[in-house]
Amino acid sequence: MRKPALWIGLFLSSVVVTVTLVTGTTGKTSATPDRAIAQTTSSASVQGNVGGPLAQQLQGKPVVVDIYATWCPACGNIAPTLSQLRQEYGDRIHFIKLDVSDRSQTSESETRANELGLASFFAENKSNTGSVTIIDPDTGNILAQYRNNPDKSAYTRVIDSALNPQ
Repeated sequence: MRKPALWIGLFLSSVVVTVTLVTGTTGKTSATPDRAIAQTTSSASVQGNVGGPLAQQLQGKPVVVDIYATWCPACGNIAPTLSQLRQEYGDRIHFIKLDVSDRSQTSESETRANELGLASFFAENKSNTGSVTIIDPDTGNILAQYRNNPDKSAYTRVIDSALNPQ
């Protein structure tokens, strides 16, 4: 007669555990899609300043910074767009690719970022592969920042505005 009580106890315990797991998981799942949408959105986000004016060699032209890695699918997705922008704008803007594919590349990119006045920006963004940031070199203000955005027109609107201020 104790066996049915044992089975009922086990059954009730499993129901409580299942409800607890479902309840705990539900809160986490609802937050994840919002974060994923924010990462793949094509709209620009403006996030302040990179820490001040950039290096003298970057002055006078908008700066486009690409945080890149060979293993990053988003980087491959936006590569054709960045190539088109390079062709279209040529030497009217500065293109900076900071490669974080491995430790060696990351170290080289960190050195380059330090030389260009992008040290704090790189430290904060080196894990954001597939991101492209457009910066005003005179002030260090971030004009736009995109993540996994292959829409060329989004970039050209910001770049054209920076090249032809009203």
